[in-house]
Amino acid sequence: MTGNLPSEFDGLKAKRNLRNAMESPAPQLFLAPMAGVTDLAYRILARECGADLTVTEFTAASGLTRKNTYSWLKVESDPRESPFIPQIFGGITEEMVQTVEMLQDRADAVDINFGCPAPKVCRNDAGAALLRDPDRVVSMVRACIAVADVPITVKMRLGTGTGPNTALEICKRLEEEGVTRVCVHGRTLRQRYSGEADWSQIREIVGELEIPVIANGDVTSAESAEACLGKTGAAGLMIGRGAIGRPTIFHEIKRDLGWSTSPPPWGVEDEKVARHWCWRRYLELSEELYHGRLNKNLKRHAVSFTKGLPGASTMRVELHSERDQKKLGEKVSDYLLNLTSESEVAAA
Repeated sequence: MTGNLPSEFDGLKAKRNLRNAMESPAPQLFLAPMAGVTDLAYRILARECGADLTVTEFTAASGLTRKNTYSWLKVESDPRESPFIPQIFGGITEEMVQTVEMLQDRADAVDINFGCPAPKVCRNDAGAALLRDPDRVVSMVRACIAVADVPITVKMRLGTGTGPNTALEICKRLEEEGVTRVCVHGRTLRQRYSGEADWSQIREIVGELEIPVIANGDVTSAESAEACLGKTGAAGLMIGRGAIGRPTIFHEIKRDLGWSTSPPPWGVEDEKVARHWCWRRYLELSEELYHGRLNKNLKRHAVSFTKGLPGASTMRVELHSERDQKKLGEKVSDYLLNLTSESEVAAA
């Protein structure tokens, strides 16, 4: 990270208050942090497709403090991503504090994860598992804020699902501690991704807090984005699964809700053209940013970009045996281009 803090964070190193900075003509759209999905190339692609803010893949504080190479690769950034917001998780307060100290010179804010429902994370008393103990959550965040020169934000779920939900209590206490923004996923740890997100509980949190609350869960279209904002009154939306293989969702929401009239970078409002452009752009960014390193997420993105398309299942079988990443990328590109050509012929 170089240069001055972007406008969203001007003055926040002293004030630790995002309320005024978050005000904008339209709610902000975030790309949610997702393991194996939101690598640097994909985050920049999402920004080019209309996301206002992106957050890194959630990264273990233990890996960063022990200088694990792969962990540090996950928190790489680029000026085009500014503001840069790494997300960290862990169950040991001392490691979390040390990680904040290590990251803050290159970050514009640090986000702490209390929302991950993955068993391997929760078994280590991290992620959403900590929601069973509000005092511990508050103590950990307080310690991080005490050493931070940048805003500390938090992402969480409604609770663990094994007792009363704790998100409202925790959010109110975290606001008092100086957290500058919270994002709430409208499900519990026990639900993981089943059932429907409870937007009404997010609404209750919005009504009790002065800091911005970002709603997360079940936003997959402009229609659901509008419904979520109407139900929750949130300051913005964080989109996760709805943006996997579909970074265009940010442009689509802004276009369909009248928030923006800017033309898309792929030129024409055509879903197949957009998908091919996004894949090519992801390949370009990967080659530029990863300096010859293998992209561990490439096959996963290839599956996501082609999911549900005609003939894609046959093509994906071939991809599983393809070890050359350049060839894999070209196969997917050719497949998507062919769909675009077929669409043009049909239209003629």
